[in-house]
Amino acid sequence: MSTTAAELIKAAEAAREDHLRHIFIRDQMAEWSKDPFIVDRAEGVFYWDADGKRYYDGISGIYVASVGHGCENVIEAIRDQLAKLSFSPVMHGSNAIAIQLANLLAELAPGDLSTVKFQCGGSEVTEAAIKLARQYHKLTGNPNKYKIISRYHSWHGSTMGSLSASGLKGRKTVNEPLAPGFVHVFPPTCYRCPFGKEHPQCDITCATLIEDVIELEDPATVAAVMVEPLGHTGGLVDPPEEYLPLLREICDRNNVLLVFDEIITGVGRTGQMFAAETFGVTPDVLCVGKGLGGGYAPLSAMICRETIAREFWGPADQNPGFVEGHTFEGNPISCAAGIAVLQEILNNDLLANSRSQGARLRAGFEALAGKYDVVGDVRGKGLFQAVEFVADRRTKQRLPDAFGVRVGKRALELGLLCRFDPHWIAFGPPLISTGDEIDAMVAILDAAIGDILSR
Repeated sequence: MSTTAAELIKAAEAAREDHLRHIFIRDQMAEWSKDPFIVDRAEGVFYWDADGKRYYDGISGIYVASVGHGCENVIEAIRDQLAKLSFSPVMHGSNAIAIQLANLLAELAPGDLSTVKFQCGGSEVTEAAIKLARQYHKLTGNPNKYKIISRYHSWHGSTMGSLSASGLKGRKTVNEPLAPGFVHVFPPTCYRCPFGKEHPQCDITCATLIEDVIELEDPATVAAVMVEPLGHTGGLVDPPEEYLPLLREICDRNNVLLVFDEIITGVGRTGQMFAAETFGVTPDVLCVGKGLGGGYAPLSAMICRETIAREFWGPADQNPGFVEGHTFEGNPISCAAGIAVLQEILNNDLLANSRSQGARLRAGFEALAGKYDVVGDVRGKGLFQAVEFVADRRTKQRLPDAFGVRVGKRALELGLLCRFDPHWIAFGPPLISTGDEIDAMVAILDAAIGDILSR
């Protein structure tokens, strides 16, 4: 009996699903395997899937491809380093290329942020920052200062410490109980103020409350406040201008370290090399990742102030140094990629491009707000911006049926990758994006919103 075309298609689909059973991804595998998105190659600001379809990369992979895909200068730097040294003995010391990158970051970082710990991913360096804060206070005669204050709706990583600092119930609950010593406060979400207030008559309660929490927890037990300058997972939380300066003052008054999680916002995303510069506030510890390696090699860095690093110097029998390490820290291949990425940004003035194209993106999003009543708010900085969807602008009532997810999936069908959530859409395209490419991405989002509203 001959096999029908329908039977052949069914067999092919079954074989595909069987092959996909051997990999865990971030989504529910059973759902994803029904219509899997599998990329095959990338160049510039574009991806192509396994079927050859092209997509605008409106989110830099996941805020990673800072200098775009296929940058020959970065690839060449990696090739050269591969031929020279691909791994160094981390238990015995460091390597020349890691030291070179550390010095470059010390030169670029604001204030006296000047001492670097390299890791592979964002979770590892936010975890390292937690350990640094606790060890620093032990070394300086305050061994009871161990608590970390962070925010609800935040995302600091997947390792147990960074996850404990995070404030997303969907990612925390399945892993609970988490590590002790973490206290959460409400984020500075002006558009949906958790205190029912309006800026600027609010007295910046979202910041001043943190000092109340420190006092109630006992300042002698609080080691650090950890925040994302621009919070991502809460729908891109852009704080009022007074917020971060107030946090700086509060931390100084209470001998508490201020930690900036700039895994996303670092390396030009907000229009300056670091969001700390965009907001004019220097933290005690700054964590950067994602765009630092540009997607060419896993790389992240924790950068701390000189005064903090100095406390970890001393006789080995009295001071163990910073007790933290991973096998691939300071990997020569990754550090070569990091130097090449930073050189691309500096040599091509991509910070200025981030600012100018960010202004163009903002104008595009505001035009969508003028066209569609469902766009309730536009927020963000540089090439890191978002729109929030609402059913009613006056009441800010949410739209039903995960409207943002539906829009995001339709945008994907139309050839655009963006970050979508039930209630918001975010863009974070590569820093090399041109005006025409920004316009094209916004046009696809425009079409996607229109298509979903017409259904």
